[in-house]
Amino acid sequence: MRNLCFILCALGLAANAAAQMLINGAGATFPYPIYSKWFDEYAKIDPSVRFNYQSIGSGGGQKQILARTVDFGASDGPMSDENLAKATGKLLHIPTVAGADVLTYNLPDHPKLKLDGPTIVDIFLGKITRWNDPKIQAQNHGVQLPSSDIIVVHRSDGSGTTYIWVDYLSSVSKEWEARVGRGTSVRWPVGLGGKGNEGVAGQVKQLPGTVGYVELAYAKQNKLPYADVKNASGNYVAPGIESITEALATAKIPDDFRFSMVNPPGERAYPISGATWLLVYEEQKDAAKGKKLVEFLNWAATQGEAMAAALDYAPLPENVQKRVLERIKSIRY
Repeated sequence: MRNLCFILCALGLAANAAAQMLINGAGATFPYPIYSKWFDEYAKIDPSVRFNYQSIGSGGGQKQILARTVDFGASDGPMSDENLAKATGKLLHIPTVAGADVLTYNLPDHPKLKLDGPTIVDIFLGKITRWNDPKIQAQNHGVQLPSSDIIVVHRSDGSGTTYIWVDYLSSVSKEWEARVGRGTSVRWPVGLGGKGNEGVAGQVKQLPGTVGYVELAYAKQNKLPYADVKNASGNYVAPGIESITEALATAKIPDDFRFSMVNPPGERAYPISGATWLLVYEEQKDAAKGKKLVEFLNWAATQGEAMAAALDYAPLPENVQKRVLERIKSIRY
């Protein structure tokens, strides 16, 4: 009898798994911590659906949604007009949360650093090559900086985290904009490559003297220090929910939801902040999947937003949430 009960339970579990609808997504590593939380929580609300999300970078997410090999893509950089023109139907940008890129580093005793935009640009251009350079030292009085070489770490894959980073560097430096520019992938002047936010955080954690950029949650998870950055108002600001929210509040958000929020004017706004988007076709080919995806998007834009702050993301303001919910209504299945 016990064996029969076990077999029946196993068959029941197998039947449930078979009945589950699988919705596939791929893209940005920047929002992976919050998306993982959402997918786990949503499985409790609707056990009939399971989300399989591959955090392969924003560039990969854009490519896969264009090829329709996934049901949704994810990107921290809005798609270009050129890329959107390659889509087989109308692609919608659904903003979800906002976050921060931070400059993280590996130095003895993990000092708290302050840096302005031009100094960060010069580090990533390879013009500032030692930690005790006068430009760094002048902004960090009382901090004992070593004379060791600076080793730059950047993303090796197509990345929305990179897009936010170079969007900021371009906004504070005409030289950077002309020489390197904006994009999910750029030709880096110097440095080592790491795949994903995980790869960059791992390299910085392991290699003394390194400096890199990652999404705030990855720095916190890896117990890495990160710099306060001088904003457009002249204040050194730490990344956090309040400073990201202030940056988001000043962003001009057009009807298609493709916008930048770097280097905003707010007094306490963190200057290297950015939004992240889910990329969804307006016309869904699979009606059943389309229905489930829309149900999830509505949940994420309301109840899901309440989970953002605990993972160091800023939720969308209420007025933007309302606009997003209206846009979700336009998805047909």
